[in-house]
Amino acid sequence: MAYEPKPGSFSLFKNDKAGVETRPDYTGDGMALDGTPIRISAWIKDGAKGKYMSCNIQPKEAKQEAKQERQSSQGAMPDDADIPF
Repeated sequence: MAYEPKPGSFSLFKNDKAGVETRPDYTGDGMALDGTPIRISAWIKDGAKGKYMSCNIQPKEAKQEAKQERQSSQGAMPDDADIPF
C-alpha cells in the first residue's frame, strides 16, 4: 500500500540530482488543502539570519503538462510544402 498524503501535508526528500543552482535540493509530493495533488521543490539558501529553505509549490499535473508540451514542440518539423523555395 503506497503512502497517501492527507490534505495540507507533504513529504520532502533529498534530491540526488541537485548541485546545479536551478535544481532543488529537496523535492516531494503532497496534497493541497482542497485535495489537489501538489509537487514541492525546496532550495537551501543562506540569509542574513542564517540558513533557510526557499520553496515552490505547483500542481502535480503542471510538471507532466510542461514535459508533454516540450516534447511536442521539439518533435514538430515543417512540411516540405511550407518551405518557400
